[in-house]
Amino acid sequence: MRSFLFVPADSEKKLSKGLTTAADALILDLEDSVVADRKPQARTIARDFLSDDMARRERPYLIVRINALDSGLTEVDLDAVMPARPDAIMLPKAQGGPDVSYLDAQLARREQEHGTPVGHTKILVVATETAKSIFQLGTYAGASARLSGLTWGAEDLSADISAESKRDADGRYIEPFRLVRSLCLYGAVAAGAQPIDSVYPSFQDGDGLRRECEEARRDGFTGKMAIHPGQVDVINEVFTPSEAAIAEARAVIAAFAANPTAGAVSLNGRMLDMPHLKLAQRLLARIPS
Repeated sequence: MRSFLFVPADSEKKLSKGLTTAADALILDLEDSVVADRKPQARTIARDFLSDDMARRERPYLIVRINALDSGLTEVDLDAVMPARPDAIMLPKAQGGPDVSYLDAQLARREQEHGTPVGHTKILVVATETAKSIFQLGTYAGASARLSGLTWGAEDLSADISAESKRDADGRYIEPFRLVRSLCLYGAVAAGAQPIDSVYPSFQDGDGLRRECEEARRDGFTGKMAIHPGQVDVINEVFTPSEAAIAEARAVIAAFAANPTAGAVSLNGRMLDMPHLKLAQRLLARIPS
């Protein structure tokens, strides 16, 4: 998946609009975009939205961002939405692999209660929202077979470390946040999960969004979160492999297929070895179906 669009779960209008976008996934947000006194209503709206749209033949992947484990709201969030069989749950402010293992058990119990195949609902994690969480990015590997994606966030983290700014004059992240972004990338890959880049908050700055998407793709991220429907098309375009890249990847795979006993092959004057083959296979795996 390339694009993950956040939608406040207390807005039926915005949820319906989300379905009209080309977003690969909608994140029904019960957390930061919903004020405390509207959370009960948001849970009901989210459950009804899931129940109505899960049966659609063509629909985005539907994720629910619940409230953090230390909020006291996690169980009531799950009780509300799990009967509607969401595709995934997003866990914010995670503190490491043990949080994912705990959530796995909570999901399994509710799946059994509602007749859902155990393991159906996957887990995505916002893994970098506190300073403490940065030191746990290596603990997600093996935490749960449900874990499908790791992403990072700068907003809560900047408050936690009292950073005066997150970006420089050119709009790029400054060093503390570049470090966290890189560590999230490594943590996701080590855990066998999709590395998903954080949101670009200046939703009217299309050029800045495109630049950040291209840099994220260059570095190894395979998708990006969005906070506005207008960001989806740029994200999808940048994270969809180009025809030239697809052709090159297929040529690399064909070269190795023609020489099955070789550890290295020659292609257009370049020597290629197994890392090149792995990169080519991964690129083709990202072609939208």
